Amino acid sequence: MNTHKNARLTLEGRKLLVQRIAVMGLMAAAEAAGISARTALKWRKRFEEHGEQGLLDRSSRPAKIRTSLDQALCQRIELLRRARMPMRHIATVVGRSVATVCRLLAQLGLSSLKALDAAAPAVRYEREAPGELLHIDTKKLGRIVRPGHRVTGDRRDSVDGAGWEFAHVAIDDHSRVSFVQMHADERKSSAVSFLLAAVAHYEALGVKIKRLITDNGSAYRSQLFAKTCKALGIKHTFTKPYRPQTNGKAERFIQTCLREWAYGRIWANSAERTEWLPAFLSYYNTRRPHSALGYKTPASRLCGNNLLQLNS
Repeated sequence: MNTHKNARLTLEGRKLLVQRIAVMGLMAAAEAAGISARTALKWRKRFEEHGEQGLLDRSSRPAKIRTSLDQALCQRIELLRRARMPMRHIATVVGRSVATVCRLLAQLGLSSLKALDAAAPAVRYEREAPGELLHIDTKKLGRIVRPGHRVTGDRRDSVDGAGWEFAHVAIDDHSRVSFVQMHADERKSSAVSFLLAAVAHYEALGVKIKRLITDNGSAYRSQLFAKTCKALGIKHTFTKPYRPQTNGKAERFIQTCLREWAYGRIWANSAERTEWLPAFLSYYNTRRPHSALGYKTPASRLCGNNLLQLNS
């Protein structure tokens, strides 16, 4: 237990006090320690009853806490809550304060009504071969002009109006081999340009893209993007609205990019960050173990394809 910074007596001081009381008497020992005789008497009694253990600080928690809830009432409150009754209504029904009911429900883990809903099982899927499904998404990144105040610690080092740049990402559903390009925006022309580059990249690895999944962004819903997919012989599907987990592999890869590349170190500017992107992709694809692949690398699932392209 922490001792107050202005405490007159610590454990060793209390031991010395007891020794002085035996030699000097109660009043003289109390005066020498700068405490009242009543305090000195308290520590002497504790020492006589419990020995040196009695000189330790005691917990300030009450030995007994009054409660007006017996087991039957606790069960009733729990049943009412599981019937999705609000806390204030429960307090009125059982005749107890809202604070009492809230405290019990917190102990039961029923403070939120979400706790009453069974968690939906995670639906996980994986295509059988590379190229059967490609996930594509974009991520907006703050453009770096120079290290800002979050790096330097000086609030005067602010960068106003630096703008944004966009990372277009693609990840193969089966192998998790990934590809990223930086663009100035996320419009349809940039999305089409990235799609063409991604298809060419995977073809260089011996992987032909057959199907593509994206979110419902305007660039992916454009006629230009649809015509490009048709010309490439790629079937394009979309995620369900407000269900980003449908494109979860791309979302998870983006989080890895942010943590280990985009914001993983201090960059002098955006150009330096972009220059390091190929090195990061090479590390991710060929050396970084992936938990979903049994801690093997994405390149291990390409089955003898041209792995040299992953290190270029």
